[in-house]
Amino acid sequence: MTYLLHGAGGSHAGWNARTDIAALADAHRMLIVCPDGGHTSWYFDSPIDPAYQYETHVAVECVQYIDAYYRTRAERNGRAICGLSMGGHGALFLAIRHRDTFSTSVVLSGGVDIRPFPDNWGIKLRLGPISTHAQHWDEYTVINQAKQLQDTELNIVLDCGRNDFFLGVNRALHLQLLEDGISHLYEEHAGGHNWAYWNAAIARQIPYIAAQFQKAQH
Repeated sequence: MTYLLHGAGGSHAGWNARTDIAALADAHRMLIVCPDGGHTSWYFDSPIDPAYQYETHVAVECVQYIDAYYRTRAERNGRAICGLSMGGHGALFLAIRHRDTFSTSVVLSGGVDIRPFPDNWGIKLRLGPISTHAQHWDEYTVINQAKQLQDTELNIVLDCGRNDFFLGVNRALHLQLLEDGISHLYEEHAGGHNWAYWNAAIARQIPYIAAQFQKAQH
């Protein structure tokens, strides 16, 4: 079971409309769920807006519902979470904070450090302005959340385009993980922050996710 998260301004329908994910799911005999994360949730339980509780929605409520109504492997080794851009942030944020729920996190063009972008993509609507709520920004950014990790707790992939505006923060997280001794895969490929890149990236990464599921069964 793979939970596939969309980016800022998108919706649950984007992956199926803009990529070959349905064919990939069939080819790898994989259930895929595309939750809707709102336009600018960043997959947080917002500390300032009770209406935006998307960490709970995706990592708890969606998982419980899917396991109740579909034939899943209802255990962490049977679940991966992947996303693009805002959803890339969400994929690692949720996996770190719910390590008992997810075993694999794949980050595509992820906004893995939100602090360099204080006025973009509605983040301040969920955390408050960085000038007055810096503690929220430090607490909720993935690069700091990753300091909680112990090696081998999660299967982690970072995949980013060389012309992507998030390349710098992905490289910074990669170096931090190396310094902290956290095993992960890091990939840079030609391309930018667009659906052409994400269509190619998901075709690269679904086989990786499927391989982790297979490994966990042996």
